[in-house]
Amino acid sequence: MRIGFIGLGRMGGHVAANLLKAGHQVTVWNRSQEPVQALAAKGATAAKTPEDALQGDAVFSMLSNDQVMRELGLAGPLLEKAAKGLIHVNLATISVAFAKELAEAHKKAGLAYISAPVFGRPEMAESAQLVLVAGGDAAALKTMQPVFDKIGARTVPVDAPEKANLFKIAGNFMIASELESIGEAFALLRKGGVDPSIFHDVLSGRLFTGAVFKAYGTMILNRTYEPAGFALTLGLKDVNLARSAAEGLGVTMPTADLLKKHYDEAIAWGWQDRDWAAVGEVPAKKAGV
Repeated sequence: MRIGFIGLGRMGGHVAANLLKAGHQVTVWNRSQEPVQALAAKGATAAKTPEDALQGDAVFSMLSNDQVMRELGLAGPLLEKAAKGLIHVNLATISVAFAKELAEAHKKAGLAYISAPVFGRPEMAESAQLVLVAGGDAAALKTMQPVFDKIGARTVPVDAPEKANLFKIAGNFMIASELESIGEAFALLRKGGVDPSIFHDVLSGRLFTGAVFKAYGTMILNRTYEPAGFALTLGLKDVNLARSAAEGLGVTMPTADLLKKHYDEAIAWGWQDRDWAAVGEVPAKKAGV
C-alpha cells in the first residue's frame, strides 16, 4: 500500500518505521527535517510538502493537537489536494468536537476518515505494541485493519470517530488521575518517614498489579522524569480535553480540575519538558519532601 505519514514525533517516527518494515511504500513529512531524513535512510520517500503525503492510498497523521492539524489544513484546504479515495487515519488525541469537524470535512471532500488514537509510550510504538481505538467508515476500517496489525497489538473498534477520541480522552484521564494519587501517597509516606519503595513493591505485587502503577510508580519513586516519553504539556492538553468533553456532556469531573491546577503549577515551575508523570512530584514539592 502507498501510505503517507505526517508528524514524526516521539511516537510517529516509530509507527512510520514499522510501516516501512511491513513492506509499504511510505512518504513522510514533518516540520523539522531530521526525522524525515532518518526515515529516508531506511527507504521512505521524503515529502517536500504535506500535500505530497496525501497522494497515495492512505495517510496517517500524528500531530500534537487540534490547532496544529487545523493550521496544516487537515480540516479543510489540504483535503482538496488529496488523491481521490484517500483514507486518512488520525492517530492523535484530539478533542471530541474537532473529531466531528474532521469527519464532516473529509465527507465533504469525498475522503474516508478514521480516528484511531493510540494507547502506549514510544517504546511500545517502536515494538508495534500499541492499542488503537478506531472509529470511522466500516469499509475503510476493514481496508486498514491489516495495516493496523503491523503497528499495534490490538485494535478496539467503535462506531464513530468522535467516540474513539472520547474513549482515549477518558483513558488518559484515568492514567493522569493515578499519577496524581501515586504522588500524593508517596509524599505522605516520605513526610511520615516511611520508605515509599517498600510500599510500591508491596502494592505492585498484590493490589495494584497494572502497568500504570508499576511503571509510572517507579518513575515517581525514583523521580526520573527525563527524557520524557510523553511530555507534561501533553498531559495538560489531555486533561483539558477531558474537562472540555465533560462540559459538553454535562458531566462534573472535580479530579480533572485538580489535575489541571497541578499541571499548571508544574509548568510554572519550569517542568514543561519533563514526562507527564512529574505531576506526581507536585504533592511532594508542596509537602517539602
